[in-house]
Amino acid sequence: MTARAERVRIGMIGAGFIASYHLDGLRAAGGADLRVISGRTRDKTAAMAARYGIAATAADWREVLERDDIDAVVITTPDDTHQEIAIAAAKAGKHILLQKPMARTADECRRIISAVDAAGVRLQVSFMHRYFEEVVCARGLLADGAIGRAYSMRMRNATPGADWSSWFYSRARVGGGVVMQLGVHGIDLLRHLFGEIDFLSANTALLRTERPLADGTIIHPDNEDHALAIYRFASGALATHEMSMSEVQGCDRFTLEIYGERGTIWLRSGRGLLAIYAPGYTGTRGWVVPALPAREPGARHHQEFLDIVRGTLAQDATSGDGLASVLVAEAIYRSNESRREETVERPGGRA
Repeated sequence: MTARAERVRIGMIGAGFIASYHLDGLRAAGGADLRVISGRTRDKTAAMAARYGIAATAADWREVLERDDIDAVVITTPDDTHQEIAIAAAKAGKHILLQKPMARTADECRRIISAVDAAGVRLQVSFMHRYFEEVVCARGLLADGAIGRAYSMRMRNATPGADWSSWFYSRARVGGGVVMQLGVHGIDLLRHLFGEIDFLSANTALLRTERPLADGTIIHPDNEDHALAIYRFASGALATHEMSMSEVQGCDRFTLEIYGERGTIWLRSGRGLLAIYAPGYTGTRGWVVPALPAREPGARHHQEFLDIVRGTLAQDATSGDGLASVLVAEAIYRSNESRREETVERPGGRA
């Protein structure tokens, strides 16, 4: 596919909570032809198909990959299925948008990347936060030297925790707890803005040992719901990262404070989606709240994916970034066990 005007034929694999974000994003981006959606629950899958005008449904994801009228698939199934489905999709010649975390372990991520490379298809790992307008603007400000060298950052990822399914709270199914489910968003965003994390120290805890789901089921998690990490970047900058799946209110997606030699940038704070204090750059001795473009949620993200599939945009770096975020998560777990600072392995296999 070479022309942006060409419609990309999409198969959805997974009809759970996060599928709506991708379907809304594809619809907002335009140019996606949603052909089929698969899900484990017939009524739920049928309802989602009706809502988004998808003509066909399937009970088995393999039926989606067997179709010859599908260019790409969006995989939104539980984490323990990512490796199997993504590898099968690559072998079937389908381009892939894979929900984060990429997989449960770094080894699973590497197997997916190997299969994608062997098949010659495109893979994007879904890190939605990097496509938010305030993040795009902040990255531009940093590149423009608005606050000079970044010295330190404070990232928070916190929610009450998912209440629609028990699989989030099984270490065997997700590879970890809050670090893998929420923390990888913050890890990716910090790496996206500030580069490689070389070393870290961290502690994790399981504090909420009994948890009710929306349907009244009581579950007993075996994975961590709190984590605190300190990162040291290759640039010399330091960051703290707070993660929680038990805050009654939590924060809106994330909060991020960036402190530099000549100013400060806050994202998703009480000052709004983006605020900057940098008198030397803005010419104002006070906080400035830049106007952000008004776009539908997910439009920028899914437009990029569709253009990658069409071949009008080069493959992005998210497959390597998906692996990198899991390598940071694994270093967090090692540090919690060792009670020492741990070296973070690079995606290429070196520290």
